[in-house]
Amino acid sequence: MVLTDERWAALAPLLEACRPKGKTPPRDLRRTVEAIVWRHANGAKWRAVPAELGPWWRAAQLFIRWSKLGAWQRLLEAAQARGVELGMAFLDGTSIRAHHKAAGAPKKIPCGWMAARLGRSGSPQDSMEATDADRSPRDHAAGRRPGG
Repeated sequence: MVLTDERWAALAPLLEACRPKGKTPPRDLRRTVEAIVWRHANGAKWRAVPAELGPWWRAAQLFIRWSKLGAWQRLLEAAQARGVELGMAFLDGTSIRAHHKAAGAPKKIPCGWMAARLGRSGSPQDSMEATDADRSPRDHAAGRRPGG
C-alpha cells in the first residue's frame, strides 16, 4: 500500500473538492492515486506500475487529464492551506536517464569553408574538400580540378 489509511483520510476530502467534476466519478480513485504516487516516487514509466495498483493506462490517463485541468495545482494549494503533509520527492542527475546518444560522442571539428571562416587550419584533406566545393558539376563529371 502506497498511501496509509491516515494519509488517505486526510487526502480524500481534498481530492473530492479539487478533482474535475465529470459525468461519472473516477473508478477506484484510491488505487489510481496510489499508482500515480508510486510512479512519481519511483521515477518509473507508466507501464511499470504494479498490477495491484490497477491498470497503468487508467492512472496515466487520469494524471494527464487532471494536469491539463489544473487539478493537481489546486490539490497542492488546498493541502498547503490546511496543513496536510504530502511528503517530498527529490530529483538529481542520477535518477534521470540520458539518451544513449548523449554518452561521450567525439566533438565534431569544423572543416572546409567553416574552418576557414572560424580561422582554424584544417588537415590537407580539409583543404581538398574546400577546393571540391568550388568545382562545378561539369568539372566533377570530367574529373577536373578548379582552375585546371
